[in-house]
This record gives sequence, structure tokens and C-alpha cells, in this order.
Amino acid sequence: MTDPDAFPPTFGDAPAAAVFDDRPCQLGEGPLWHPLRGQLFWFDITRNRMLTRERDTPREWAFAGNVSAAGWVDRDRLMVASETALHLFDLDRGEADEVIALDNMDPRTRSNDGRADPFGGFWIGTMGKRAEPGLGAIWRYWKGELRRLYAPVTIPNAIAFAPDGSRATFADTTTGQVMAVRLGRDGWPEGEPAVFLDLSGEGLYPDGAVFDAAGNLWLAEWGAGRVACYGPDGRRRGAVAVPAPHSSCPAFGGADYATLYCTSALHGLSAEDRARAPRSGMTFAAAGQGPGLPEHRVIL
Repeated sequence: MTDPDAFPPTFGDAPAAAVFDDRPCQLGEGPLWHPLRGQLFWFDITRNRMLTRERDTPREWAFAGNVSAAGWVDRDRLMVASETALHLFDLDRGEADEVIALDNMDPRTRSNDGRADPFGGFWIGTMGKRAEPGLGAIWRYWKGELRRLYAPVTIPNAIAFAPDGSRATFADTTTGQVMAVRLGRDGWPEGEPAVFLDLSGEGLYPDGAVFDAAGNLWLAEWGAGRVACYGPDGRRRGAVAVPAPHSSCPAFGGADYATLYCTSALHGLSAEDRARAPRSGMTFAAAGQGPGLPEHRVIL
């Protein structure tokens, strides 16, 4: 049970994540463990930067606009989602080449949560820069085609894929619900999405998500300071506490994919909130979770 006087909330004897990287992000998002490099990448959306650690040394790249999520293409290139387009980013050169324009390059919108699917596609959500109601959508890029899947959406999140490739999840955070949809040939959705998790009655807000190897969904819950684990039946099976209220997106990584990483955010916290949770915005890691699976490759 949540302790109403705790900040961030505590969840019984849930294991706690430790600081992996102490650079505070205004809006941390999109952690990606690169399976060929053995390296975590993540984003600070509104500060226009991608961060990583190389042999325990902090490194980052600056972009011209907001960036939020990535998928790996090969050892040295990432598909990076920005506020205007999907880009092919060369890690050695530190340069990005546009692949395809995103959301008609609407200046009011930016990218948010995204993840590669088991078929080589890349799903990405867009939203208003001020979270304007209904301004966003969820899209899928696959082999040169960008197709809008779901709209209108206010804050797209929880994009994740079951280990067997049979279904995808996604959320509009404002609804408190995580949806699930069946995937057909080539990974395109089939049929209408159905509610998988309804957290609205608990006052919980779904953010980023990832499946583990057993088919459990690990969901960052914005404002709750945790990543919760939900079984295939939708029942909560546990949680990892994050020492920052705005836990934003999880990813599995490490040599055995049993380390759960999670980004967080300073966004929306008052000065008093930040003083009470001084590690807000940092990126965290909890060993001995999952295990997860390697992230899928994006096929150009």
C-alpha cells in the first residue's frame, strides 16, 4: 500500500533502484540498451540532448530540437525521433540525416515515447509541446513507410511489444489506461485496441513501458516514483521503487538483461518537490529484475 506521507511514495518492501547517472534531466525519456555496444542511451527531451556512458564516462550529444526516443539500426547508427522527423544518427560522426518527416512537421508538436517492434518497425508517439488535448498521434515506420495508427492522442506512452510479437501496448497517459492490440503480418495492428490495464481508479498515470522475457509488462508510473510489473493477466506482480516521483521510462539491459534502467524528470516539480526528492531527473538502475530481452533492430 502507498504511504501517503512519503515522497516519492513507498511501496512496501519493493526493491529500490540506485543512481546510474547523476546528470539531472528536465524530461528524461527513451532509454535504449544497445545490444551490440552494451551501452545505454537515453534522452532529455526539452533540453534537446541524447546521453550515454562510455566505459563509465558520461557523454552527450546536442540536437537542434527536441529528441525523445531511438532504435538501433546497426552498431554505429540509431534511428532517432525528433520533433520534426525520424533521423539516422551516426554515433561516430555525431551527425544526423533525415529519414522521413514526422507528423507533417507541425511546429506545435514533438515526439515522445517510442520503441522498435519485433518486425523491424519503429513506433513513435507525437504530442503537443504544451500537452494540448488531442494534438498527438501514434505512428509506425516500417521499411520506408510512415503510417499514422491512432489519433487523437494527448500524451502517447507505454509503447511496448510482447516477446512473441503477438501484440503491442500503448497509452494516452491522460486516460490512465494502457491499451493492447493484436499484431498481424509485418507487424501492423489488426482489430480494435482493448483496455489491458485501467489504472484511472487508482490515480496512476502510465508512462513508458517494456516487456520482460516472461511476458510481464514493466510500466513507469508518472508521479508515483516506481516501475510496476504487471503479468499477462493484468495483475500487479511487484514494483521497483525509483527515488524520483516522475519515473518516466524503463528498459532492460546489462550483460544478462536483468538490470532494469529507468529515466526520470524534473518537469512539473516545484522547488519544494525537488528539495524533497533531490535525485529527480537522474537515471536509475536496479539489478536482478526481469530478465528482459534485447531491443529489436530497426530495418530501414
